[in-house]
Amino acid sequence: MAEPRLAMRQPTPLELPDLLAEIRARRGEFEKLTYVPLDMVEKLQAIGVYRAFVPRSLGGDELSPMQFLALIEQIATADASTGWVASFGVSSTYLAALPPETFAAIYGANPDTVFAGSIFPPQLAQKTAGGFKVSGRWPYCSGCMGASLIGAGIKTEDASSGGGLPRMAVMPRKRVAIKHTWDTAGLTATGSHDIVVEDVEVPEAWTFVRGSPSNRTEPVFRYPSMALAAQVLAVVGLGSAREALDWIKSEASDKPSITGAPAVGARPYIQAELGKAEARLRAARALFYDTVEEGWDTVVAGDEIPRELRVRLRLAATNAASESAAVAQSAFYMGGTSAITRGHVLVRCMLDTASVAQHAFLGLGTWTSAGAGMLGAPTPAGYP
Repeated sequence: MAEPRLAMRQPTPLELPDLLAEIRARRGEFEKLTYVPLDMVEKLQAIGVYRAFVPRSLGGDELSPMQFLALIEQIATADASTGWVASFGVSSTYLAALPPETFAAIYGANPDTVFAGSIFPPQLAQKTAGGFKVSGRWPYCSGCMGASLIGAGIKTEDASSGGGLPRMAVMPRKRVAIKHTWDTAGLTATGSHDIVVEDVEVPEAWTFVRGSPSNRTEPVFRYPSMALAAQVLAVVGLGSAREALDWIKSEASDKPSITGAPAVGARPYIQAELGKAEARLRAARALFYDTVEEGWDTVVAGDEIPRELRVRLRLAATNAASESAAVAQSAFYMGGTSAITRGHVLVRCMLDTASVAQHAFLGLGTWTSAGAGMLGAPTPAGYP
């Protein structure tokens, strides 16, 4: 048996820019498909997206959260949907709640394994001698078109078994039917279709309670998995908002008005709005990465992350998503009449960032959860 790869090849400086250029050139194609095609998923695998948090002993790269988030942010500057699909490289951190043998079987066979899952609404599963018989339909399974493993949320008659958190059953892609239901204005190419399962026997060892403690000991598996799950999505908004502002700076400022008015970039009110938007995005990004680094430093030091910091890790993600949406909307207004054209980059960025901020992990209710957590009041299951 071959020895596991202990050090994975990192992309050379030219590889990622070339890939980003290809993503930008093809994102219209992805939108028509409504998903990121397999050949692009394979290229994301090649640059290490899906092995980012996999232990080195299983052939992974063991990146820090900051390194992974920065990578997803860069991909999102080329296309938010592709960044969203790439963000599920985080999956190994919550699949680590599987029994160690199951986790090793998955990533030992292929450290670049692509996982997608849909957990809500959890469907009632029949308990069997060895596990569960799973049937049902689940929406919003982002990235399912490129996955080799798919998870689905289940529940049993004993609702207390997960402490209020749902259980996820992990199955081979071939046992799951995908119904092409995804038709949206934002994050159009995430392929967040419905999945359907009919009477699939899933061994208990291939199920886990979402949000439960990890069975791995490497530092990243001691970082709060639910916070990281929110952060990898929020950073997609940061990347897309950055694309919007960069477009204003590099394109709009050079184009004369068709009415004979000064170029967009020469107008004082645009200059003011751009300055405010730039400051707003950088402030949200700084808070985001500073808080992530604080959490990571605590983990690396071997300390338990206190509840107060766990709340701030979630709050920083909510803020990043919210501010990104506001900045992209401001850029759309700065773009003027031409920005309303179907497919315009500023329309895309505005809708994509708004869609990021609508996610259940980042939406309006998470502000309330953060405030409740800061005051020591009850918070929803899984928060922070």
